[in-house]
Amino acid sequence: MRRPTISDLARSSGVSVATVDRVLNGRHKVREETARRVYDAAQSIGYHAVGLIRQRVFEDLPRYQLAFLLQKPMQSFYQAFAREIELAAAACTTARLQIQIDYPPASTPAAIIEKLRSLTARNQAVAMVAPDYPAVTAAVEELKQKGIPVFTVLSDFAEGVRAGYLGLDNRKVGRSAAWTIARTARKPGKVACFVGSHRFHGHELREMGFRSYFREEAPEFDLLETLINLDTVEITHEATSTLLQKHPDLAGLYVCGGGMEGAIAAIREEKRTGEVALIVNELVPESKEGLMDGTVTMAISTPLPALCRELITQMTAAIETGEAGSAGQSFLPLEIYIPENI
Repeated sequence: MRRPTISDLARSSGVSVATVDRVLNGRHKVREETARRVYDAAQSIGYHAVGLIRQRVFEDLPRYQLAFLLQKPMQSFYQAFAREIELAAAACTTARLQIQIDYPPASTPAAIIEKLRSLTARNQAVAMVAPDYPAVTAAVEELKQKGIPVFTVLSDFAEGVRAGYLGLDNRKVGRSAAWTIARTARKPGKVACFVGSHRFHGHELREMGFRSYFREEAPEFDLLETLINLDTVEITHEATSTLLQKHPDLAGLYVCGGGMEGAIAAIREEKRTGEVALIVNELVPESKEGLMDGTVTMAISTPLPALCRELITQMTAAIETGEAGSAGQSFLPLEIYIPENI
């Protein structure tokens, strides 16, 4: 396939070759609307000089440095999250953004705080996924006093201190998982739930919603004690195998956070595919494969592109105004995937 030419770019953007040349070389002023149209067309056709065009178009825009502190860099979900952050930053048309994505070496308060402080030494705003520890909240409050807004993502914490929360309504996520198990299980039986940690507020809310639904709407199911899997595949695999062997009447299983791969593998190994309704979070290669072979009943997913666009909008607005537009919660619509719609 041939590389798009300047003539292709002119045709795609609806301007003359001379206008495209002016945008590329910056010799003469071009209207902002026209320059943006050329830039959008260059992106859509894969024009080789799109980076140069972006520089010309956005050279007068403010420059901001944004940091993102995520979790579990080896997990498919967080790898996808990092890619979407980069794409959203590159597509921003109101500012020129420099982003830094990092991960704490452990989920302990000390490790999180150390990484957070290192990021804020050279960035103007931070978005982070973290467990809810008083010491981390205190660190967020220190940053607020210094004028550095911190946004919580996926799992909320530091309410009244952080600049805002963006993610799903986790209580509704848990109730949706319970609703699905109650309606897809072959018959009532025992139901189990994994959370990564009770320190993750999002996981705790999902568990609360999950249990409250069964109490209110499906009391014929027997809920087992919630299991802690630390978001790891190994713990989830071993615990799921034990559950399947100990409870032949296990009707449903919900993995609130990470580690779903362990549950998927255990159900396959025990030859219980189709017998246990398995609900997981996020559509990643592992959950997609599980949906296709019938091991996974449903995946509840975060709309990462929309989340990252809104996150960057709120972070840049907080830098510009010196305060967040709202210290509340911004809930995005959850995405539901079943074998019939992937």
